[in-house]
Amino acid sequence: MVTVNETLELIKRGAEEVLLETELVDKLKNGRPLRVKAGFDPTAPDLHLGHTVLINKLRQFQDLGHEVMFLIGDFTGMIGDPTGKSATRPALTRDDVIENARSYEQQIFKILDPEKTLVMFNSSWMNEMSPAALIQLAARYNVARMLERDDFNKRYKSGQSIAIHEFLYPLIQGYDSVAMKADVELGGTDQKFNLLVGRELQKHYGQEPQVVLTMPILEGLDGVQKMSKSLNNYIGIADPEEEMFGKIMSISDELMWRYFELLSFRPMTEIEGFREEIAAGKNPRDIKFMLAEEIVARFHSEQSASQARQNFIARFQKGAMPDDIPEVGLTSSDGEMAITNLLKEAGLVDSTSEAMRMIKQGAVKMDGNRIEDKALKIRLGATHIFQVGKRRFAKVTVE
Repeated sequence: MVTVNETLELIKRGAEEVLLETELVDKLKNGRPLRVKAGFDPTAPDLHLGHTVLINKLRQFQDLGHEVMFLIGDFTGMIGDPTGKSATRPALTRDDVIENARSYEQQIFKILDPEKTLVMFNSSWMNEMSPAALIQLAARYNVARMLERDDFNKRYKSGQSIAIHEFLYPLIQGYDSVAMKADVELGGTDQKFNLLVGRELQKHYGQEPQVVLTMPILEGLDGVQKMSKSLNNYIGIADPEEEMFGKIMSISDELMWRYFELLSFRPMTEIEGFREEIAAGKNPRDIKFMLAEEIVARFHSEQSASQARQNFIARFQKGAMPDDIPEVGLTSSDGEMAITNLLKEAGLVDSTSEAMRMIKQGAVKMDGNRIEDKALKIRLGATHIFQVGKRRFAKVTVE
């Protein structure tokens, strides 16, 4: 039987902060399954590995016997979460929200156990709330407290517009915890303010306040900026297996440990053993193979993961890929870089004309895939392994 201390250690793995840990211990000691909530606004149809940091933690709660409530914010999604935004976020249409919500439901069960997951929509209670009740909810918080939020504070001081409906977002997210009677709520570090509003509102409504557990924001392939589709530094959970495998293999050896901690289901003792093996001389690439296989198997199949590894080896290692590929950082002033300039500045060719010629000859590859578009542009934040001919390699990050 798992002890409270062992449970706490697993829950805290990779977590940024637990508020309050003493309250969590008390809840665990009660012995009843906890109601664990995490909310996602269906603002985009596709999830990436950054999103799964939170979903992985939900799966850990499931494995420990707790009740997971996956909240799709179809109501709040039409408001638009202002967190981290420097301007009012455009609201989605109802059709957009419904379509994206369907996609979310299909994707999350690649990680969560559908038999142990309660999928909820906050429109089910918010659509029933009367205008008078919404005004009463708004009366629970004041403007001064709202302006303590970093993004609101910056916009207010700089004279940028803050729409009234944006103040409703954290209130409604907090009320979700009341409606769901949440014992624990998970969220990214950028959601801390909203999560704490949930605690305060539960107190107002006579409930025991939820424990807040914040998870770090996962860095993208560049190892610097957060994983984001708009920055083109993401690994989508719907990516084809070989593309997913290649992207994971392109991350730095240092970033690999971060991915192991936040994305792998392996015990931390095993991961520490991997560190010791590398310190003793093992090639980090061989450890990264295991990370890539584990993640590809999760979203595709073990057979697909094994095949992706074999194909990666066939493309790279059998092509005399060196053990230590030089890493190159290039800067771009306009957010992207032409492939011909990139190859030249990375030292893979002597001139852009040579780059054009090598591309035409089919001798240039990116992450093992032949480049045929001479006008290809690599976006800011992207990291890829480039190969020219059989012997020239570089792992290039455009910054």
